Amino acid sequence: MLLNIEKLIYGGDGLAHLPADEHGRGKAVFVPFVLAGEKVEATLTEQKSSFARARVEAIVEASPHRIQPGCPYFAACGGCHYQQASYEHQLEIKREILRENLRRIAKLELSGEIQVHPSPPWNYRNRSRLQVQGRPEFAAGYFKFASHDLLPVEECPISSPLINRGIAALWQTGRGGKVAEGVVEVEFFANADDTQLLVEVSCTAAAKRAAVKAWAEELRGLLPEIAGIAASREAQGGTPRHQDEFLLGLGDQHLNYQTQAASYRVSAGAFFQTNRHLTHELVKIVTQGRSGELALDLYAGVGLFSTVLARDFHHIVSVETSQTAASDLKYNLPSNGEVIQATAEQYLNHSTKGQSGKGAFFAPAHKPDLIVVDPPRNGLGESVARSLASLDAPRIAYVACDPATLARDLVPLLGAGYRVEEAHLVDLFPQTYHLETVLHLVR
Repeated sequence: MLLNIEKLIYGGDGLAHLPADEHGRGKAVFVPFVLAGEKVEATLTEQKSSFARARVEAIVEASPHRIQPGCPYFAACGGCHYQQASYEHQLEIKREILRENLRRIAKLELSGEIQVHPSPPWNYRNRSRLQVQGRPEFAAGYFKFASHDLLPVEECPISSPLINRGIAALWQTGRGGKVAEGVVEVEFFANADDTQLLVEVSCTAAAKRAAVKAWAEELRGLLPEIAGIAASREAQGGTPRHQDEFLLGLGDQHLNYQTQAASYRVSAGAFFQTNRHLTHELVKIVTQGRSGELALDLYAGVGLFSTVLARDFHHIVSVETSQTAASDLKYNLPSNGEVIQATAEQYLNHSTKGQSGKGAFFAPAHKPDLIVVDPPRNGLGESVARSLASLDAPRIAYVACDPATLARDLVPLLGAGYRVEEAHLVDLFPQTYHLETVLHLVR
């Protein structure tokens, strides 16, 4: 059938509609790898009561912004969504999607412009995770689009040059029959100047330590830039993935990540931002010009923002739930920083209710001058958002990787009297639908 693509929506798809019928406007159809204004021939692949999905068979009328994708795996691989668009147009798409989500969900019309911070569009990732299979023959790669089937990938143009050398070395050991049985995932993490790699390996419960160690040593021999390898083994009995058992460590178990503003110890298993070009820009947007008595950094990670804020605040409280990240956070923070290992909700519930006693947290002695939140993709949630508002901080910096959950979380904050002073779109993920937002809220 012929479909007219009306716009792009968050998630990477284009939106079209089936022809109208006696019940009114036809149902929505979601189509990947298209651009707004295009006319396409498409085949329906899925029909639900309220929407359908389709795949493109031919572009009948192309957008003037359509270009040739820069990766041979594009559209087969599930990692990228916008390689068919010029980079300048990708930024426009993301700005409009952010604006629409804020308008539709939070009923927020931004009074000022969204400040857009572009990235080099290729070789920007400092972290890439590949799936590995040993039988019937070796392969490493990413999941195919909209599936959990493996797509063999031997290069990744959005990953750093050193990571691509790591991928090549992995394939070399695989073709040579050296990859240990039970290795199912290999993640490469590169330092800021792309001179060192930390490799994290995930194995099944049946993997043998000696075999994994022999292969890991082979991999390090092929690529001397590998500073260390950390391997974990799936725990028995359906234990959650984050409780996998440590199997072995070769070399360093952390990297020192040097940005323009600070140096960070980042251990295997700790989260760190993935765009090697915009990390400093993101930190600057969040921290520049901020000072005072007390700052509160929730979802602090290894201290990306806390470490810099500690220079201009008398005291900083950093809250992080991951034991690995909290350990790095303690290492990275200066002496005026306090680390609390807890979820944001646990900390805020104790703080706002003034609970005390063994294992409890005390409310800050002063009202925070600034609160920084950088939650995972599912956002703060209503409980945390309302607790944040009750702390009555004059400033909140909200760093978001999902515009829909950001907009949802804004509802109670705007209702409590906060307004958006600045809005930034930081493009940490070129070629993909993902976008990073920083909103400065004041009241």
